[in-house]
Amino acid sequence: MDHLVVLAADLASGVAWCERTLGVTPTAGGEHPLMGTHNRILNVSSAAHPRAYLEVIAIKPGAPRAIPESARRWFDMDDPVLQLQVAAHGPRLIHWVASVPDVEARCAALSTQDIDRGAIVAASRPTAQGLLQWQITVREDGLRLMDGCLPTLIQWGPVHPCDSLPASGVQLQSLALQHPQAATLQAACEAIGVAAQVAVAAGGAPRLAAQLATPRGTVTLSSFTPE
Repeated sequence: MDHLVVLAADLASGVAWCERTLGVTPTAGGEHPLMGTHNRILNVSSAAHPRAYLEVIAIKPGAPRAIPESARRWFDMDDPVLQLQVAAHGPRLIHWVASVPDVEARCAALSTQDIDRGAIVAASRPTAQGLLQWQITVREDGLRLMDGCLPTLIQWGPVHPCDSLPASGVQLQSLALQHPQAATLQAACEAIGVAAQVAVAAGGAPRLAAQLATPRGTVTLSSFTPE
């Protein structure tokens, strides 16, 4: 487990959601010149997930991006249906990212199961503590895969965001994944070495559910959006 991804229509509404839902204000994140996005982040490390954070991410209005205009941003952020859902219901959990020490090997393991996790792209963003650098899997179509339940893979450089993130009072207790193709999802999680970090169950509607201990008590973030 590396981080949870919460999509917001804009960062201001994302910060307000975080304060209202979790009882804390996320710290300054940064910009992603590769994708034309920006974020705010929150340390949610716990005994179960010792180096984890929550990311509130949004498209930065008017920001240029390094990827071609024909390509889509990561995490399905350009998907019109997802954008409408977030506009109608507010920020919500849409995805998770798994940290791996050997992203090429883990992508190869997924390919043996006919899963294309996407190209491995080098990315970075400036911070007050210096430049953060990482390699991340990004498909040209921007798909999260398996409705967001199959994680994006990331391999960090020498510095991780949690190295300088203060404790927030919020701790990630568990992440549960529900999907109609649970056996496929379980096998994929095993192939990339993250099966022990999540609970996978079969269900009709795909769903991520992250349980967190917060100043407001136990809070469960869900990717499910009621019709």
